[in-house]
Amino acid sequence: MAGKLIIFSAPSGAGKTTLVKYLIDQDLNLAFSVSACSRDKRPHEVDGEDYYFVSVKEFKEKIRKGEFVEWEEVYPGQFYGTPKTEIERIWAMGSNVIFDIDVVGGVNIKKQYRNRALSVFIMPPSLRELEKRLRNRSTENRENLQKRLTKAKAEINYAPEFDIIIVNDNLNKTKREALSIVSEFLKSPL
Repeated sequence: MAGKLIIFSAPSGAGKTTLVKYLIDQDLNLAFSVSACSRDKRPHEVDGEDYYFVSVKEFKEKIRKGEFVEWEEVYPGQFYGTPKTEIERIWAMGSNVIFDIDVVGGVNIKKQYRNRALSVFIMPPSLRELEKRLRNRSTENRENLQKRLTKAKAEINYAPEFDIIIVNDNLNKTKREALSIVSEFLKSPL
């Protein structure tokens, strides 16, 4: 059944992006919701596929015009948000939307779409393991790593607001669990 939303949220480094990519590759009729952000593009990222990269000025103008389902200033001067047009585009294709989104954004989308949305929180096995994963990514300097870890501690407090919490302590097990949960939700009536 098309017209549903699957929300995956987690602290940075918990594995949500890996899980979302895995689910998109399954036969579930899922299409990725591309968020907009005002941060710099990382070397491996593609504009329009990973994010819509816009300036802070452009982002604020889109906020003013009410063009986002949700948005947040995640770090000072770094805005992230879900364009309303993304959900409309995916539903018009006859697909379901899957989000790889910040925790606060995930909570806000669930509040708006209620039973039409499944919200899944990916929990790291521990903060120590999360720090190890972030260090292994080699995308953050020491200061940004500390910001992400501090933010992760706060984000974990939102976990109870999600429909499902999955602890990502074994990626293969977590993939199977996520696939089962999402498959069941997509089969259920609206």
